[in-house]
Amino acid sequence: MIEDKELRDLFRMECEEHLQCLDDGLLNLEHKPDDQALLEAIFRAAHSLKGAARMLDLGEIQTQAHALEDRLGAIKNGGLTVDRRLIDDLYQKLSAVRRLVREEVGLTGKTGDLMSQDHVDSIETEPPNYPATNENVEIAAKKNFPPIKQLPPPSADQTTSFHIGTLRVDPKRLDALLTHAGELAIANVHIARRMRELDELIDAAEEWQRALKTNDPSLQKESLTQPGMSRMRTMLTKLRAGLYEDSRRLDFVSEQIGNGIRTIRLLPFSTLFKLFPRLVHDLSQTQLKEVELVLEGAEVTADKRVLEELKDPIMHLLRNAVHHGIEEPEQRLAAGKPRRGKILLRASRSGDHIAVEVRDDGRGLDIAEIKRIALKQGLYSEEQLALMTSTQIQALIMMSGFTTAPFITEISGRGVGLDVVRANVEKLKGRAQLHSLPGQGVAFRLELPLTLATMRVQIIHAQGRNYALPLDAIRFSRRIKSDDIFTMAGRQTLLVDGQPVSIVKLVDLLELPSQKNAPAEVGYCTFLRVENETLGLIVDDLLDETEVMLKPQCRLLKRIRNVSSTTILANGDVCPVLNPSDLLQSLYKQYRQSGDLITDPDKATTKPSKKTLLLAEDSITTRTQEKRILESAGYEVVTAVDGLDAFNKFLAHRFDGVVSDVDMPNMNGLALAEAIRRHKQYADIPIILVTSLSSEADQRRGLEAGADAYLVKSAFDQKTLLDCLSRLI
Repeated sequence: MIEDKELRDLFRMECEEHLQCLDDGLLNLEHKPDDQALLEAIFRAAHSLKGAARMLDLGEIQTQAHALEDRLGAIKNGGLTVDRRLIDDLYQKLSAVRRLVREEVGLTGKTGDLMSQDHVDSIETEPPNYPATNENVEIAAKKNFPPIKQLPPPSADQTTSFHIGTLRVDPKRLDALLTHAGELAIANVHIARRMRELDELIDAAEEWQRALKTNDPSLQKESLTQPGMSRMRTMLTKLRAGLYEDSRRLDFVSEQIGNGIRTIRLLPFSTLFKLFPRLVHDLSQTQLKEVELVLEGAEVTADKRVLEELKDPIMHLLRNAVHHGIEEPEQRLAAGKPRRGKILLRASRSGDHIAVEVRDDGRGLDIAEIKRIALKQGLYSEEQLALMTSTQIQALIMMSGFTTAPFITEISGRGVGLDVVRANVEKLKGRAQLHSLPGQGVAFRLELPLTLATMRVQIIHAQGRNYALPLDAIRFSRRIKSDDIFTMAGRQTLLVDGQPVSIVKLVDLLELPSQKNAPAEVGYCTFLRVENETLGLIVDDLLDETEVMLKPQCRLLKRIRNVSSTTILANGDVCPVLNPSDLLQSLYKQYRQSGDLITDPDKATTKPSKKTLLLAEDSITTRTQEKRILESAGYEVVTAVDGLDAFNKFLAHRFDGVVSDVDMPNMNGLALAEAIRRHKQYADIPIILVTSLSSEADQRRGLEAGADAYLVKSAFDQKTLLDCLSRLI
């Protein structure tokens, strides 16, 4: 690592610019191979990177950057022809340079900074097998370019934090802050003067007190004269006027400083957006799809922390769009669509909120399939699903563990992506919405506050306590009586604009003890708009609308259901700020609990029996290890030494799932899966393939054979296997 901290920081910032330029340039070069201006720009970036490394005597970085510069120079001079293989080689070389730079600036083991592209570099477990042109191979051999190193992929579901370590500030903004800081110093002088005036008043008051206590009438008469009282009044009036002026000035200066600091923290979305074109490019190649990413609103600004927290949600939405949304080129052509799918990533600002939209023109959501999975996983009953709107059913895909993927691999189908989106957006005091039309695509909209420090809220009162509700989630409030309420489908309901709306007492939703001798008058109902649904909360009183400062939760209370944060009111009371999305989920939970899902009380108390698995693996070492893992997790395991042995045992016993290797003698895992699926009664039994074959083609063959999951041994993690089993069985 570079020892001089100043040089290290300067080198990191310079490399950050050059590496980003190279990354964006290579992506554009694939589509514009004849763009000489583009070639010149990325060639210059590689050259500058090499020069910076040479100045600090960083030999390995200099060598790698020089090799990258040579190849770009050969392209520029017509010596190399741009094709996919060459672009992939350049990307691999760029990734090697990036890792070396990270080591030199002390970022080894840390991920998520602007210079890190590890989360996209590692998506391909092996580069696509594009045919090399003879011309490129011969020129590369003559140039004696160093070989490209293969990069070991990290865990595919690894999510990394994104941290913006530096801010570039307009000097004019700093000058303004310095000016306001000077005004604060002047205000401090004025306050010191008020303190002296206050001391004079205290001295005069003490003089009066001494005169009143003495028995000397002449001294009392001298102190308590009309001129003395007039002098006291003049001093008080002067002090009051000065304090008003100082208070007004302090309010102005503090507001200007606060606005200035918030402005400094505002960064354009381009800071975040530049991470994603490479991600979509690499994912589309591994999926054998053609995808165009369109970026809009890159100039819109948001708070630094908002951008940092948005990285994971956007990444998951883009991966979801490429993997699940966009169809393969042949399928798109058959549906009358262009071969190339389109994903729109757009940022916009409206008032004190920002919105991020991820929209694709793919296959859209299958309502029937979502309902089927919800039933299979026991999330809802058929009766409950029948009462849901299409919007509510679509929103189920954002529940933890829910996935519509028919096939589980190391990077998809494990039901963690969209749950991360919902959780991260809620952490930012925002909300996530989605809309889909079959065959036309899916649109996700993330709405977030412009600042995370303050919030406009309505203060409500329920059962002796005050609570705050975000004002942007409130449609309206009104006074109601018990006569206005009727029961519909077992739920308390009110008519709003002619439409039935479910209502609930806030204290019941928060699971607080009921108050005895409650009055017959119901009180007020505040109607919330959450995830395209309207929910009515019955409260005792509506107190105020105000802007509050949000207080961060301590670690022990970091995630409390129904509460997003806390604030301190003007009277000093601590007030919980309620989470509208959680309140809606709590209402759904009450509906599920009252749905009488367990009709036989004996079944509710019966301890579930062990699930039985068939394990097929020809390696005795691997078979023993996997058997121990499965048995430790509570499964009963029957082993088989190859596919044929497994199939015979499968027909002779009842199994809840099959875990199998692929490459085995007598009958391989693919043939075993096909043989099982030929029997209709075994169509729903989960089959998980655990194999060393990791290519996209191998995974496709596994899917076509009827497997439900495909896990690669090189990245084998027992938690991944057990999580997969718990979801499928």
